Amino acid sequence: MIDKLFRQRTDNIFIQMFRYVFVGGTAFIVDFFFLYFFSDICGIYYLISGVLSFIISVLVNYIMSTKWVFNQDNIENKVLEFNLFLLISAIGLVFTEILLWLFTDIFGLYYLLSKIVAAIIVMFWNFIARRIMFYGRNFL
Repeated sequence: MIDKLFRQRTDNIFIQMFRYVFVGGTAFIVDFFFLYFFSDICGIYYLISGVLSFIISVLVNYIMSTKWVFNQDNIENKVLEFNLFLLISAIGLVFTEILLWLFTDIFGLYYLLSKIVAAIIVMFWNFIARRIMFYGRNFL
């Protein structure tokens, strides 16, 4: 079972979702750390820090997702693939920034708590969009 979850190539949506949550968790930790670092240590406004930290985490997510979650070693046009990945990520960034602002400035949550809530919501957008991008088929 461990081999199937972590090592074997798979098209199984449940195993991919498990892996995606693992990868997303790793990317989220990177994102969260740099959001805190840029905002609290460097003194950058939290929404600008959110963009910077998101960019760093997207690179981590891209490498792990294409190699491990969606098994895409054989994509012929890597430039197109990366650009589509960036497009999906950019849309996710817009969602994240809106939610971060909404939860922090409108609802009064601490910005790092807002980030956690926004990340959970945006994770579903990213998974569905990337699955369709890589496989060209419906969610299920």
